[in-house]
Amino acid sequence: MSKLLVSATGLAAAAALTLGATGPQAAASTTLQPAGHSFSAQLTGKATFVAGSTTMTCTVSASVPTTGANNQVPAAPANHNAAGPVSAPVNPPSFSGCTTSIVGVSVTVTANSTNGAWTLTTQNGAPATGGFTIPKGGVVLKTSGFASCTITASPTGPTAVNGTWTNGAPSTLAISGAPVPATVTGGFLCPTGNQSATFSATYRISDTTDPAQSVTVTG
Repeated sequence: MSKLLVSATGLAAAAALTLGATGPQAAASTTLQPAGHSFSAQLTGKATFVAGSTTMTCTVSASVPTTGANNQVPAAPANHNAAGPVSAPVNPPSFSGCTTSIVGVSVTVTANSTNGAWTLTTQNGAPATGGFTIPKGGVVLKTSGFASCTITASPTGPTAVNGTWTNGAPSTLAISGAPVPATVTGGFLCPTGNQSATFSATYRISDTTDPAQSVTVTG
């Protein structure tokens, strides 16, 4: 096991959240609809975490509304930004059904909000973009068996994992190969120290207040 990478068919990243236009251009106007509605983010396909030549795959992942303002489109007029993205706090996603490509090594993946909030940020554009912000230490992967390692993503501060947003019924957020910093601790065979990671996954974003409607990103 050498250099750590984290990848999943559907989440993605950068060290600071920057969505929309590049360079000195102003970001486009963004509206996230329906205002005030709750939403869920459900994995479709697989979430794949890669550590060097080792692939860690999860088949189930979701961020769902509970109580409070998490997983809720901001109420009007806060669901519109004339000069950039619109964000909403979300509950940390769960991960289960996780396996590794190494015989004799299993893995658990846990997300948390101990050091800050998770957020979903959307930006209108061609294409529209979206992403999750992982707070400091917001994802922890623990392997057991032949190699017992602890992998902490985003160890020093928030990291944005960004991808492409496609409006639909439901809308989707597709993140592919997003880089995420990580640290690894553990014993024999663990690639300890600071590492570079990637993360990929596709999530369906569904309106849970009114399932007949879709969560959309427009101008």
